[in-house]
Amino acid sequence: MKPPHRVPLALTATLGLGAAAAGVLLTAPAAGAALGSNWYASAPYLMPFDNSPPDPVAVMNATGQKAFQLAFILAPNAGGCSPTWDGTRPVGSDTEAAALIGRIRAAGGDVSVSVGGYGGTKLGQTCGTPAATAAAYQQVVTKYGLRAIDFDLEEPEYENAAAVHNELGAAQILQRDNPGLYVSVTTAGTSAGTGWFGQQMLNDAKSLGFTPNNYSIMPFDGGFNGGGSQVSALEAFHGLLMSTFGWDSGTAYAHEGVSMMNGRSDAGEYFRQADFGTVLDYATSHHLARYTYWSVNRDRQCPDPNQSTTSGTCSSVPQAPWEFTTYTARFAGATPPTTPPTSTPPTSTPTTTPPTGACAAPAWSASAVYTGGQLASYAGHTWKAQWWTQGETPGSAQVWQDQGACSGSTGTPPPGTCTAPAWSAGTAYTGGTVVSYQGHRWTARWWTQGDVPGNNAQDVWVDNGPC
Repeated sequence: MKPPHRVPLALTATLGLGAAAAGVLLTAPAAGAALGSNWYASAPYLMPFDNSPPDPVAVMNATGQKAFQLAFILAPNAGGCSPTWDGTRPVGSDTEAAALIGRIRAAGGDVSVSVGGYGGTKLGQTCGTPAATAAAYQQVVTKYGLRAIDFDLEEPEYENAAAVHNELGAAQILQRDNPGLYVSVTTAGTSAGTGWFGQQMLNDAKSLGFTPNNYSIMPFDGGFNGGGSQVSALEAFHGLLMSTFGWDSGTAYAHEGVSMMNGRSDAGEYFRQADFGTVLDYATSHHLARYTYWSVNRDRQCPDPNQSTTSGTCSSVPQAPWEFTTYTARFAGATPPTTPPTSTPPTSTPTTTPPTGACAAPAWSASAVYTGGQLASYAGHTWKAQWWTQGETPGSAQVWQDQGACSGSTGTPPPGTCTAPAWSAGTAYTGGTVVSYQGHRWTARWWTQGDVPGNNAQDVWVDNGPC
């Protein structure tokens, strides 16, 4: 039986696949419009048959996330080299996962199917060779018309060099036989970047001549303490990539990724919304190739939001529903960097010139959802969203780019005026939200309600100084 959460000793590969280029016959569900590889690089894990699965379409609508990694494909519990869901549901006769994938695609999204996971028997252990392992995975690709597949090799396979070799070899074969594959390989994270088995995996990949799009680590369950420690591990892993493959710094960053765990980890560590934000800032500023987490099933608040146990169905930290998934959506919207097209009003719609000093863009609203490229006005300036955002105040969040003062406006509010909305005890605030209280601006570090700014033992509110 699957445990309720993820164990860190893992090897993951995400393969983004253009089906037409690969010559794959697409069977039901039919593949929808292709997504950019940035969406497969951001796809968070979701278990469709365990851990009280949420409705992915509802999550898409709430967060803007477009891709998910459905878990897990294993060898049959009875043995053999044919793919099954969780060791019990043969892929060949499946209809339930196919219907779910069809719903996601109909809503404009797509999936990556994850093979492996913690526990159970992996195809790399039973298929015997890289070629046989690749042939088993190709059945999954063909069945679901996949453009992406995720290799998640954990215990007991992770320490089995022959099994890991079969998985790496299978990924290489799929990459070779399917031009345009987006390939990501993930290993356990430690404060030194990765451990002994992770380094052996890198060495094996080098000996195969296999270069995926990125290598990712999972910096949790290893004595980590928040986002700063995760960034430190990513920097250490960056050095290992340079020394192992002889890459320069820019090339190493461009082949590096991260897979996190939201809320309370297996080892009792805590990674809150602010920690996800810290790692997101690092990932986007260093142009990392992947940013994902385990799991969407856990991206909701427990009945007791501060329970001291790890759950497979909730995060064990205070949060709004699907709040952690908004971070992967932001990463997908910002990687690779894109320049949104300039919109031109229809010829039938007359254009008007705003009054001197007025802002032409609509006023920013804390409750509105903005996507990359949209404009809003705030405090006399025009701001452009770089990716999906909601509730993040222009001027206090990286997502907003200042386009300058509106025509004829200094953009400076009257002295002593607080432009942020006034704090309210009855309002629920998410991480990054800015409010005003007693003449100061305050930024929420994570979900909060009823916690008075300046009077909270958990320091949920950060004092940004007087207005």
